[in-house]
Amino acid sequence: MPPTRLHVLDADTERKLAAGLYNEVWRLMEIESRTAEQTDAMIHAAHASRYHWGRIGAPIDVIRGEWLCSRVYAALRRAEPALWHARRCVELLEKSGRTDDCDAAAAYQALAAASSLAGDADAAADSRARAELAVSALTDLEDCQPVEINLVELAERMRSSKA
Repeated sequence: MPPTRLHVLDADTERKLAAGLYNEVWRLMEIESRTAEQTDAMIHAAHASRYHWGRIGAPIDVIRGEWLCSRVYAALRRAEPALWHARRCVELLEKSGRTDDCDAAAAYQALAAASSLAGDADAAADSRARAELAVSALTDLEDCQPVEINLVELAERMRSSKA
């Protein structure tokens, strides 16, 4: 018997599913003492969100999906998958030509965190510098709402290190 084909969702349903899963990941990440089941749900929701964005989203949605997967694994202190998804995020970002916006800062920050977690201080420092360069090009941090990273903290660290 041949394998069954994946059911095709209409674009609006798939978009709502991708966004809902993305938001669910954030809800789960905010839980301080997650159960094993909540951790499993967080991992699977991140991958499911990325999958659905890959089917119907714009390239930036796919980039953000990879970023979210890396963020989840970094939060779980799992270096290898955090690094894999951060590298994919940066690869897709650079391919898109977006290297000086909030998403670039997020991508490089994710790669810095994953590299640090993996024990690669040089790669972490290089990626952190690239994140800081992307932040320095921003004119308004309020425009960074689509990607939930703490760019304000990064910008403040940059300003204090120059003082």
